Amino acid sequence: MTNRTAEPLAQHHQSDGQPPGRPGLAANRSIRAASLTAGVGLLLISALAGFGNFVALRGLVTEGNAAQTATDIMASDSLFRLGILSLLLTVALDVVVAWALYHVFRPVNNGISMLAAWFRIAYAAVFMVGIGQLIGVLRLLGNDDYLRVFSADQLHAQALLGFNSFNDIWYASLVLFGLHLLVVGYLAYRSGYVPRFLGVLLGIAGLGYVIDSFGVVLSRGSWTDVSFITFIGEFLFALWLVIWGRRISVGTSRLHDTQVEQPTDQVAG
Repeated sequence: MTNRTAEPLAQHHQSDGQPPGRPGLAANRSIRAASLTAGVGLLLISALAGFGNFVALRGLVTEGNAAQTATDIMASDSLFRLGILSLLLTVALDVVVAWALYHVFRPVNNGISMLAAWFRIAYAAVFMVGIGQLIGVLRLLGNDDYLRVFSADQLHAQALLGFNSFNDIWYASLVLFGLHLLVVGYLAYRSGYVPRFLGVLLGIAGLGYVIDSFGVVLSRGSWTDVSFITFIGEFLFALWLVIWGRRISVGTSRLHDTQVEQPTDQVAG
């Protein structure tokens, strides 16, 4: 009688006595994989956005000259389309990076990490609306019959207006992106496994995007982007995630805080 009652208890204690390192090791592996995913995604975004925005799009646009802009876009139609495709890929990668960074920083604070992810996803959604304006530019410069009711000058002006609308929407979305980086910078600073100076640089980068977004609205003339300087924090963070992120080791106390509590009836055995 005594042996029968003691046997389940012994089995229960054996299951509780699993090597303590295994759950933490599995969690760390998951965080390291998310770190690598986020780092590669961020580097790809930098390359695709740089090509799509500054080479394929801005390189074909002459500010204040609708006719020249239309001529250049039609002459390099394939390049313009490739630029749009590059930006569409960045939107998809933004969602992947948002998910990956959520897993990287979930041990720090699950709620704040989720907030950072939603800021980036919201930014990607608004940016997608802006990219739609570029697709409209292609239609305006096409050969569809219904466009014949407009003169060439009218179509060219509307095409340039469409590109300017893309810029306006993109700058507006930078508020969300800047807030994302500010929150990620805070999480990195508090994490204990990301160098604190990277958290500071990410916060500065986020502040730079917010300043750019408001600066374009408040400035009466042309605006020089602050983020051209402050973005270095993003780049260094991406490199760190790829090179050193696979060595991340999160303390067991932090990992325990992120785990879901077991039901009391299971604990009771």
